[in-house]
Amino acid sequence: MTTAVGFRSERGPILISLMVTTGLVAIDATVLATAVPTIVNDLGDFALFPWLFSVYLLAQAVTVPIYAKLSDTFGRKPIILIGIGLFLLGSILCGFAWSMPALIAFRAVQGLGAGAVQPMSITIVGDIYTVAERARTQGYLAAVWGVSSVVGPTLGGLFSQFGIWRGVFFINIPLCILAGWMLIRSFHESIEKREHKIDYLGGVLLTVSLTFVILAVLEGGQAWAWDSPQSIGAFAIGGVLLAAFIFVETRAAEPILPLWVFSRRLLLTTTLIGLGTGAMVLGLTSFVPTYLEGSLGVPPIVAGLALAALTLGWPISAGFSGRFYLRIGFRRTALIGLTFVLLGTASLAFFANSPSVAIVAISCFVIGLGMGLVSTSALIAAQSSVPWNERGVVTGTNMFARSIGSAVGVAVFGAIANSIFAREDAASLSPATVQAGSGAVFLAVFIVVVASVAAALAMPKSHVEFAVQVPPEAASA
Repeated sequence: MTTAVGFRSERGPILISLMVTTGLVAIDATVLATAVPTIVNDLGDFALFPWLFSVYLLAQAVTVPIYAKLSDTFGRKPIILIGIGLFLLGSILCGFAWSMPALIAFRAVQGLGAGAVQPMSITIVGDIYTVAERARTQGYLAAVWGVSSVVGPTLGGLFSQFGIWRGVFFINIPLCILAGWMLIRSFHESIEKREHKIDYLGGVLLTVSLTFVILAVLEGGQAWAWDSPQSIGAFAIGGVLLAAFIFVETRAAEPILPLWVFSRRLLLTTTLIGLGTGAMVLGLTSFVPTYLEGSLGVPPIVAGLALAALTLGWPISAGFSGRFYLRIGFRRTALIGLTFVLLGTASLAFFANSPSVAIVAISCFVIGLGMGLVSTSALIAAQSSVPWNERGVVTGTNMFARSIGSAVGVAVFGAIANSIFAREDAASLSPATVQAGSGAVFLAVFIVVVASVAAALAMPKSHVEFAVQVPPEAASA
């Protein structure tokens, strides 16, 4: 068994570096949204621009489970440094891209790096902080992620306004170097060395199968119709390869994604909650601005500020969640959080036909409060129930579930909205149609929350008092 037998780490600089890299990954997921017109004018190939987003999310999602398993085998530090290195390389290449296909390819390199950075950041926090401390630090990372989702489009628009869209990528260079240097200098782990049998076949099957499935979800109803040969073929190939992957994993000595993760009640329920969390967040961030702009005619910045209330409530409650789950347990904390999310999403759905910036902002703030409680308690419950050499896989599985939830959620919610928007010309939707489509999406999000409540009710009722504490050396500030 591989274990972390010693830490000599300075937690402050490590946390700062993790916040920097988390911010970079989050910003680059959305930064091009407002820069597309400028990029298309420069590089051409307007029809290809959706791939700038899809390929980044795809590369990130399919590699999370692989990086997570490798971190349990070789340690967190080399994996996150590889991720930062790939993200840095991708950023440099994107800045010098000479065509749209080249930019898409280089965005894939960025995504490969992002796939290591996000789960490793959360796993490292789980390694060097105690169960009582993790809520606060996870709240910091959640705050960075939330703020970055709002800053990304604003930053992209700013660079585009001055005609220097390449600066969106070049700004990553000094920040990546700084974060990598801080980790090299401050984060030290001593890993017990032994020979490993790498599950290469499982890794290839997982990557290829998920590529086809996620690609089908991301592009279904967009690049091609859901019932088209491309869509059916992608789902079919992905399904067959996924079945082959499961067969291989049952026989692998050290599987990339151990199937025991889905056989433990606590891990299964928290993974399902992660799936719902991803769908909820992307559903709201995708449609709240459209709803306000289309139904009230408010400027994008006002719509963005209303949505930002969600990212304000999230870190506040995440920081306090530790006090809750240490007293009443992870399950009750998650249920309290989901109660807030239910109230917020129900408010959005109920008042969809009576649009108000204030109501949307308050509803998003309440949802953010709930998300901070449920996402933090579910993730820390999962991390705390396993030893060091399983924590990477468990964290990666949770992050992967969120990615899948985001991809599937956006596709499903988009299909629901488009079924209503299709009644009118897309270029001139009436406020009533926007309200109807957005209201249907908010109701669908509410249903996802109800399903997440069912998963939370199935969580074990007891505290995770068997939680694995980090070595005393890891707590040195």
